[in-house]
Amino acid sequence: MRWLRSALFALALLVITPPYAVLALATFPLPRMLRYRIISGWSHLVVWLARTVLGIHWRVEGGENLPSRPAVILSKHQSAWETMAFQVIFPPQVHVLKRELLWIPFFGWGLALMSPIAIDRSRGVAALRAIARRGRERLEQGFWVVVFPEGTRVRPGERRPYQLGGAWLAAAAGAPVVPVAHNAGLFWPRNAFLKRPGIVTVRIGPSIEAADRDPKTLNDLAEAWIEEQQKALL
Repeated sequence: MRWLRSALFALALLVITPPYAVLALATFPLPRMLRYRIISGWSHLVVWLARTVLGIHWRVEGGENLPSRPAVILSKHQSAWETMAFQVIFPPQVHVLKRELLWIPFFGWGLALMSPIAIDRSRGVAALRAIARRGRERLEQGFWVVVFPEGTRVRPGERRPYQLGGAWLAAAAGAPVVPVAHNAGLFWPRNAFLKRPGIVTVRIGPSIEAADRDPKTLNDLAEAWIEEQQKALL
């Protein structure tokens, strides 16, 4: 059944993604927020398919911790599931991502129209400055900013060094940091065709105010909370 469900899910993605990409391109003249709401419908559809076809459900803990103003989300990154499910769970958002993702046919085209903060990681400090500059603009436009500080997907139970980009943005913009832990990788493994049914737990921590805190302190506080929660979730 896992093979059958995974194959049906992959087939459904092949069917819905190209026409939705054409729809996304047609939103080019529209305001950013309206473009986002239309294009993010694809993510809502994929998450729905994951629930109905694959049996991947989810629950959210700590939703009351979300601040009333746009914030920087620092989250664990284990699979493709959270990149789409966050658009269902959290307010309108943009992602900090590597620019190469925008070159992927269909998927990348729609992604480019969602106002992401695409960076060249090889540029070091210049990339951090770009995150701060464009991230501040997005926050002022009413978007939240999602950052996966480890920079790539990691397997459940593993960890990589937390990079400073998201905390740098929060400190520069005076925006709160919202740490997020989850266990999506248990059900939608990294780069895996086969998915397994289950309930993903998305745990939202208390927001961390950026006032009087430097980027490293913000980053360390978020990392400590996220990694402690990961132990319990796994």
